[in-house]
Amino acid sequence: MADSALKKKTISSLLWSFLDKFGQQLLNFVSMLVLMNIVSTEDYGLIGSLSVFMAFIPILIDSGFGRALINRKDVGEEEYSSVFYFNVGLSVLLYAVLFFAAPAIASLFNAPLLSAVSRVLFLGIVFNAFRTVQYTRLTKKADFKGLTKTNMWALLVANIVAITMALLHYGVWALVVQQMLYAFLRTVFLWIYSPWRPSRSFEKKALQSLFGFSNKLLLTSIIQSVVNNIYPSLIAVFYPMNQVAFFDRAKKYQEIPFTMLSDTFRSVSVLILSEINDQTERLKRVVSKMMKSIAFLSFPIGFVMIVVAEPTFFLFFREKWLASVPYFQVLTLGGMFFPFTFIFNELFIARERSDFFLGLEVVKGVVLLMLIVLFFREGIMGLAASWVVYVLIILIISSVMAKKAVSYTPGRFVCDILPYMLVAFVCAAASYWITRPVENNLLYILANAVLTGFAYLFICRLLKLEMSEEIKHWFDSKKKRSA
Repeated sequence: MADSALKKKTISSLLWSFLDKFGQQLLNFVSMLVLMNIVSTEDYGLIGSLSVFMAFIPILIDSGFGRALINRKDVGEEEYSSVFYFNVGLSVLLYAVLFFAAPAIASLFNAPLLSAVSRVLFLGIVFNAFRTVQYTRLTKKADFKGLTKTNMWALLVANIVAITMALLHYGVWALVVQQMLYAFLRTVFLWIYSPWRPSRSFEKKALQSLFGFSNKLLLTSIIQSVVNNIYPSLIAVFYPMNQVAFFDRAKKYQEIPFTMLSDTFRSVSVLILSEINDQTERLKRVVSKMMKSIAFLSFPIGFVMIVVAEPTFFLFFREKWLASVPYFQVLTLGGMFFPFTFIFNELFIARERSDFFLGLEVVKGVVLLMLIVLFFREGIMGLAASWVVYVLIILIISSVMAKKAVSYTPGRFVCDILPYMLVAFVCAAASYWITRPVENNLLYILANAVLTGFAYLFICRLLKLEMSEEIKHWFDSKKKRSA
């Protein structure tokens, strides 16, 4: 594919992927505005304690086959159908295991209600198994428009039902139904939208042909999901459920913009990097552009979030959730850098260096374990700090490995992101000092966002940083077309 065609495909995919992620986060934010003011912190803690189970089990069910199907250029009906039956069969088996393990899970967290909650919540795992191949096929076709529609409608209905249940005082069950119904409806809508149906054949050889690549992805994805979601479950073992909720909500909220960035660029990088995985120089240019694009957005958003954290929590969630603010601010420091790690991961997968990917995830698990042991004595705030240190260490290791994969050096990575980080920090700091006298919370938030945003764009343009030039070029081309 020519550079111009690839660029056009990338922009279109990025747009729809961004609309999907932004729409989902917006709907989730609106629902949380209501739910967090109604549902108790203890109920949120119950859901948070199950985070690690809800994260790694779907990955175990997929077994890396979804990503292997996307990465392989020629995939037949046998492969799709065999993966579908494997995913569904394994999901039913694992749900049965978890159903009978529910009392033990409740005992581990000293929360009897978790037995019933987990049995219902884990049904979402089975529902998701039915959508994996449909999702994979639409992603492979770059049909992000279809994915956006199905995701948005499913989330909208699930959120409306959850808010209604919360208003009727169903407590934790409103949160359970929200997650389970979203998984169910997203699967149903995907099957309605997509014409693909599995054939009756199940070929073991088809799975074996994919397993050589997928087995390392399976191990790495399990480690990755456990690492990213272990904190709430770990805190639930040693602290009251309301403390789990404060940390979990802080982590979830700081993740919103960075997850949106990560998922948007990751969805596109899965497609684009796999398509040019045999062209080293081209890969290096594309990865460099993605890193700059993420840096251009991630740093100003992150620094503004830190500055306006306390008035934001007070404005939207009142005193009930103010204990989350310190955790939120510390975790945001790591969150700003987290999207970069996803691009490195997708680069290694695109080059079919699953050994790199597996090795990195093993190192990540060991590093995180060491940091948790080192920082645990400092309490929950120490765990938050350990996450920031963990992200920075992993980013350094990933950049070193990227040098071996495509000669994208740590020095080039730093040069790609550092200008945007410094400009964003200076603008956010200046905005903070200017707006200190402002007492109205909403006005303070808006003033910081506007001042930082305009100053950031102006300085980027003044310094002629690449992303600001790209934006100018895009607007100029739009004007020419309209003229």
